[in-house]
Amino acid sequence: MKIKTTLILCAGYGKRLNPLTLENPKPLLKINEITLLENCINLIQFLGIKKVIINTFYLKEKIEKFINMKKFDLDIKIIDDGKKILNTGGGILNMMNSTNDSDFLILNPDTVWNKNYVETIQLMEKFYFSKQIKNILLLVNKKISFDKKLKGDFNLLENVIKKNLENNLVYTGCQIINKDLFNSYLVSDFSISKIWNQLISQNKLYGYESLENFYHLTNLEIYKELLKNN
Repeated sequence: MKIKTTLILCAGYGKRLNPLTLENPKPLLKINEITLLENCINLIQFLGIKKVIINTFYLKEKIEKFINMKKFDLDIKIIDDGKKILNTGGGILNMMNSTNDSDFLILNPDTVWNKNYVETIQLMEKFYFSKQIKNILLLVNKKISFDKKLKGDFNLLENVIKKNLENNLVYTGCQIINKDLFNSYLVSDFSISKIWNQLISQNKLYGYESLENFYHLTNLEIYKELLKNN
C-alpha cells in the first residue's frame, strides 16, 4: 500500500444500539467474540499499513483502555474530538491535523470488516493513485447487504458517483481521501457528506464496488440478527 495511515472513526454515541451502548462504545461491541474495532485493526494489519489514528469522544476512556490492553503491533495514536463531539468531517480533519500525511484510508468500525476486503481495497487504492483523484468511496450493492432495509446512497457510472432516484449502492464505511479537500474547512462540527456533495456536483467523487457480502451494525435489531447468524 502507498497509503501509510488509516483513520478510524470511533467518537459517536451509537444511540441506535441503546441500551448496549449506554455503557460500552459501539466499536467495542463484539461479533464472533471479536470487537468491531479489533476487526477493523486486523484489516489494517492485513493491508500492511503501520500507522493508525483513532478519534474518540463518547466513553473514550474505554477505547483507550482497550487499545492499551491489546498492545497491537502498530503505531496507534488516539485523538480526542475535544469539548464537543465533532461530526464525521470535523473528526477526520482533526485527525489529519496530527500528521504530515496527505492521503488517508478511512474506516468506520460499524462494518464487520474481514480479510476478504484486502484485495478490493488494494485495487481501489491503485485506481485512486493512477487516476490522481482526491476521494474514492468503497460501495456495495444493497442486494448483498445483510440489512435488507438499507436504502441505496449512490450509483456508479464508470467509477464516477452519481445520485438519482434509483440509488442501488451503499457506502461501506471505507474511503480514501486527500487532505487538500479540507483546505477551506476548520475543525468544527460538519459532515463529510458536505465534501462528497460538492465533489458529486463537479463529477469528481469516485467509487469502487465491493462484491463482498455487507454486514453493518445499523441498529439493535440488526446486531441481534448478526449474533444469531454468526
